[in-house]
Amino acid sequence: MRSDRLVVCASHSPGKERDVEHAFGHRFRSALAAAAEDVQRFDPDVVIVFGGDHRRAFRHVVPAFAVALSASILAEGGHPAGGLDVPSHVARGLCEHLLAAGFDVAACRDIGLDHAFAQPVRDLLGELAVKPVIPVPVNCATAPLPTGRRVAEFGAEVGRFLDSIDERALVIGTGGLSHSPPSLEVDTYALTDDERARIIADGMAEARNKIRPDWDHEVLDAMLHWDVEALIGLVDSAHARGGAGANEVRTWVAAGAAGGGRPLTPLVYEPVPEWITGMAVAMSA
Repeated sequence: MRSDRLVVCASHSPGKERDVEHAFGHRFRSALAAAAEDVQRFDPDVVIVFGGDHRRAFRHVVPAFAVALSASILAEGGHPAGGLDVPSHVARGLCEHLLAAGFDVAACRDIGLDHAFAQPVRDLLGELAVKPVIPVPVNCATAPLPTGRRVAEFGAEVGRFLDSIDERALVIGTGGLSHSPPSLEVDTYALTDDERARIIADGMAEARNKIRPDWDHEVLDAMLHWDVEALIGLVDSAHARGGAGANEVRTWVAAGAAGGGRPLTPLVYEPVPEWITGMAVAMSA
């Protein structure tokens, strides 16, 4: 058991932010708060966030894997824009390590990231810039996507880099589980923001019925036993079985692999139709 590495995987959802009265997802919120207490006790030196990009930072060029050398958070919902404290020397070291290992990652500067990165950082750390954070975007939205096996290998290589530095690392995977946002079911590349908003509004009612607890439970069971082959199969079938947004389970697999392949214990699973998502939290012991 590693004492220098803590892994937390948690679903995110814009619906959670819109639910300002906390009317839904009570069990999920409670488990997330418990995970945040564990994070506070762990007191990491650096935070690695594997997150998907919702076609905000990457539209014209979409890397399978990227490492941000500097990044900010976009204004979204009730949250203003903000900055992340990215330790550029560590992030560059991660890039160089991955390149030497055969992963042609994109090194990114000054990218604007949305709730996929902001929400878990705020939920687990309290504030955006309270700890050094290295965003590691994984393409989960724009086909073609990296395979499950490649994602697991990528995460394991990030873990080998963490082995080489004298830092207590919190590793976060964020996204999913099953959900199918209307904006991810179509190619929004050429759409205006107004057109994108209309697609989302028109499809939200139907999206509430697209949570797939059976697939979600398979993912959580495979994470609990760290069954890599099962996880690879679940990643590669994610869109068909869990919806377009379920492709974000890639971030969970990458985070778990970066944590050394230790079992991740589910703290909660709660389908929240009002947030159109199967919400879960899992973490290493």
